[in-house]
Amino acid sequence: MLVQSNYQLDSDNTLALASTAQSLVCIDHIDTIPSLQNLVAQFESYRVLGGGSNVVLASVLPGLLIKMQNCGIRLVSQTDTDCIIEAQAGENWHDFVEHCVQNNWLGLENLALIPGTVGAAPVQNIGAYGVELQQFVHQVQVWDFHQASWRYFSAQQCEFAYRDSLFKRAPSGRYVIAAVQFKLCTRATWQPILRYPDLFNHPGLQKEVNARAIFDAVIAVRQHKLPDPRQLANAGSFFKNPVVSKAVYEQIYAQYPAVVAYEQGNQMKLAAGWLIEQAGWKGKRLGPVGMHRRQALVLVNYGGASATDVHALVQQVQADVYAMFGVQLEQEPIEMS
Repeated sequence: MLVQSNYQLDSDNTLALASTAQSLVCIDHIDTIPSLQNLVAQFESYRVLGGGSNVVLASVLPGLLIKMQNCGIRLVSQTDTDCIIEAQAGENWHDFVEHCVQNNWLGLENLALIPGTVGAAPVQNIGAYGVELQQFVHQVQVWDFHQASWRYFSAQQCEFAYRDSLFKRAPSGRYVIAAVQFKLCTRATWQPILRYPDLFNHPGLQKEVNARAIFDAVIAVRQHKLPDPRQLANAGSFFKNPVVSKAVYEQIYAQYPAVVAYEQGNQMKLAAGWLIEQAGWKGKRLGPVGMHRRQALVLVNYGGASATDVHALVQQVQADVYAMFGVQLEQEPIEMS
């Protein structure tokens, strides 16, 4: 394995933060992953990086950084009602979703255009427009550095929660996700998920509703609302939508009747973007970073920002939202330092 020293990561994270990995190794094939066991023993610490779309990188990353670039998609099995599809960790997530739609492996279309890789998706339990990854995960293949062996986690064993999983909570570097298997629908069993107004009212879905139409509609909605990281550096939605009790929601509603919220079981999920906008941060900057002018939930880097700049903005936004609503916002991207 080729270990590169002082590797610049500015173009390997969608926030475009200035960051240097002291040592980096790229994984291009799943068969090479067990060889990492001896390599990581030479370093005091190690971390795993996918597409860099959901991370805040420190200026310097000590130890070893493992960058996942292994690719491949295969049909494991198929019946009249469902199919098992396996994708390698380094596959681009959006490209994988499109490949599934094209092959009538259905269910993931609402998750189109989410940046990142397949391997990173279970860590965060990504979700959008009424769909969460956990609904379709069949099995996650990982290398466990503590046991020095391959392990296979079912969806239940992954302990998925809202933007959370076993892999996110595990000690840093314990697992390397190598591949993910998804249990998807065939056309015979597929049902559209259109509960969000952005999709239900989308012009492209008024005449005919199929997976490709939903895929295209999601892309259109996301492109309208969210800045392209290639044009304006960002990590997508930066804060989780806070989940509160109905009693807390009623208190907020009494003072702010326009509050945007959704039922989640016996609790309420508040729209973090709405809270941030009401707190005055939509389109507002703090140095080289700010909250986007069209979508207050998105933190953007206007150029030259570091993790320190991001942290300063995050703390100020959190403080202002808490002062106004009594709700604590939680950062979604993972800190890497």
